[in-house]
Amino acid sequence: MSVYKHEYRAYAGRLTSPLARIGVLTRYAYAEGWASRITTALFVAAFLPIVVYLVGIYLANNPLVRTIILRGKDSFISIDASFFMRVLSSQCWLAVVLTAWVAPRLVSFDISDNALPILLSHPISRFGYVAGKFTALFSFLSLITWVPCIGLFVYQAYSSPVPWADSHLRIGAGLLAGSLLWIVVLSLLGLALSSWVKWRVVATGVIFAAIFVPAGIGGIVSAILHTRWGFLLNVPVIMTQLWQRMLGAPQIMAGELTLPTGAIAAVLLLLCALSMAILNARIRAREVVGG
Repeated sequence: MSVYKHEYRAYAGRLTSPLARIGVLTRYAYAEGWASRITTALFVAAFLPIVVYLVGIYLANNPLVRTIILRGKDSFISIDASFFMRVLSSQCWLAVVLTAWVAPRLVSFDISDNALPILLSHPISRFGYVAGKFTALFSFLSLITWVPCIGLFVYQAYSSPVPWADSHLRIGAGLLAGSLLWIVVLSLLGLALSSWVKWRVVATGVIFAAIFVPAGIGGIVSAILHTRWGFLLNVPVIMTQLWQRMLGAPQIMAGELTLPTGAIAAVLLLLCALSMAILNARIRAREVVGG
């Protein structure tokens, strides 16, 4: 029978839910992220500091082992907000390295291969596409940030010879909130910059540059103009100050250099808004070809 004689009808079967469609993108994005051995190596490297901190907590709470290993010396480790501030900082900055490697693998390949028109021709919206990639990257970063940080907090509460958790709940809440906030910022920024640059290697460098180049400019502005407001361009500085406040850790910078929490929140919101604007501009179901 000729093709034109067939009677075609719309599909009348059961449709999958929008969440299930996003889950398909998440599953394949997650598999793509793990497809590289470099990803595994980065994960192993990210957990090395956790092992060191775990041993430190064990020594601080076990006087017998401490006596044997340290030969009777007093504990050189104080498990307090400053200790967990170091834990949070180290893991969150290692998350930058993982983002710079994984995020381009999730988006740049689709952009460079012109796969977006094909993907978005399926019953998947632009929001669903971004949500699927975001969820995959969010889960990647969670494994090396708040998950091990909360694990260390729980281990300290278990190992402490005196009741510890009830009086330090602020530390646990700060670890969770600080990690989640940083993951959201990194995920949006990483996906946005990866969608703007087609080449994966270049996208990796652009992600690093987007964080550390403005930091250098902000430091120069602050030094020349003798003002603290230049540090608003310095993401490491504003995040460090915000994490210290969340955990109740002592402020490292001088009082005249500290930034208001509202100003820090405004900068982070602006960064997320710019990232979403870039994604909205780049994630399209069509390719524009110049004539």
